[in-house]
Amino acid sequence: MFLLAFLSFSNRSLSLTDYKIKRFCAKEKRVSLCIKNLQEKRSDLKKGKLIEIPVTPSKR
Repeated sequence: MFLLAFLSFSNRSLSLTDYKIKRFCAKEKRVSLCIKNLQEKRSDLKKGKLIEIPVTPSKR
């Protein structure tokens, strides 16, 4: 039962909302370019295409 519930909500739980994209890109120099790139990556991911995700190290 738990597994069925997990699989049914898995697609919605991993999606990146517009609000999260704007909040993430607020720190960037070119906000509009950052938003556009992340929205394109999100649409490619929904279509099933592979995307490259950059990893930034956290500052302590």
